[in-house]
Amino acid sequence: MTVDDFSVFVGAALFVLMLPALHRVAVGPTVFDRVVAVNIIGTKTAVVLVVIGTLFGRLDMFVDFALTYALLNFVASLATARYLSR
Repeated sequence: MTVDDFSVFVGAALFVLMLPALHRVAVGPTVFDRVVAVNIIGTKTAVVLVVIGTLFGRLDMFVDFALTYALLNFVASLATARYLSR
């Protein structure tokens, strides 16, 4: 198994693991469950960006994208939580 095959496998596995979170976003009994599920999806997306960086051999560029995306995801979660707490 090469590094490319492993990266594709990891990316596909992470995508499959996003499906329960997508279900929780759609069905979630409370708004807070939906916010946490969206945050989980954002975190896994940041990891997928790093995996894509290893596939293309440009890990340095994709790590920057992943960190920026994770920071935006965190700030959006904080803003949503603050909005919902009022």
